[in-house]
Amino acid sequence: MMDKADKQPQRTITVVVTAVGAIIGQGIAASLRKLDTPIRIVGVDRDADGIGRHWCDHFVAKPACDEASPEYLDFWLDLLQREDVAVVLPGLEHDVLFFNEHRAVFDTIATRIALNTAHLIALAQDKWDMGTALLQAGLPAIPSTLNRNLADCERELGPLPLLLKPRRGNGSRGIVLLRDKADFDYWTHKSADDFLIQKRVGTDDQEYTVGAFGLGDGTMLPPIIFRRRLSVAGNTQYAEVVDAPVITKAVQQLAEHFKPLGPTNYQFRLEGTTPYLLEINPRFSSSTSLRAAFGYNEAAMALDYYAYGKKPEAPEIKTGRAWRYSEDLVVL
Repeated sequence: MMDKADKQPQRTITVVVTAVGAIIGQGIAASLRKLDTPIRIVGVDRDADGIGRHWCDHFVAKPACDEASPEYLDFWLDLLQREDVAVVLPGLEHDVLFFNEHRAVFDTIATRIALNTAHLIALAQDKWDMGTALLQAGLPAIPSTLNRNLADCERELGPLPLLLKPRRGNGSRGIVLLRDKADFDYWTHKSADDFLIQKRVGTDDQEYTVGAFGLGDGTMLPPIIFRRRLSVAGNTQYAEVVDAPVITKAVQQLAEHFKPLGPTNYQFRLEGTTPYLLEINPRFSSSTSLRAAFGYNEAAMALDYYAYGKKPEAPEIKTGRAWRYSEDLVVL
């Protein structure tokens, strides 16, 4: 047995958390702070005066340039080399898309980027494409249509109320309940062309958000399932850890088919005994910090997998309930 005197101190690793001023980035930083491993957090955010800098050991503001420009790519390559960054944990979907677009470039450097598979990232961007993929796989998909005529929509999906959803985007942003013909006519003309009409399934009290760390081969770590209520902004406001075998089975089927890699969030509504997938977020989600509080620390799992190259251990999940609330941070 190694004597205490012979033990070598752990090397501090530098981790970049992006969008550290927003709810997901804050959740990632909070999850990292729960670890015994010596970690130096470098926070990156667009807002130099935002609260994000207070969650980090060092803060870097994004440059005031177009994120599609070579200058912005150079910013990232320089930052990762200068700070000797071991791994980047993206806290914003926009950042995920940027790193995914430049995946080949970042694969040539030492820093690892915690990215899901390119296929799933692309597929998850479009609700219509995802629904089509579910049907092709023989999995439940919410009945949807691209039709713009009310009579045709009702013939395909059933009577009003129906939902109008942007094909792109996540959470509840842009989703409208169409209660009558006046709603239908107004919103289908007001909204951009890139939307779908969808049957309303389940109820608000049968909505679930699931975290399951994918291993890229169709397997995953055991999931953590929350029954939840949403805030006005579309993020989880209240969460309760539940045992829901029908949801667990649905997540296993989705993982076997889509083979996600890393932190992956699944959102469902249950109608009867059928779990309907609302969306897959192939990244960290707004429930990251809540999951960590119950023992499901996705930031720790990502460090194990991406930085240390090892399979994360299955977590011991605690039961309980959680609420989100606002709190002031005053710096004098």
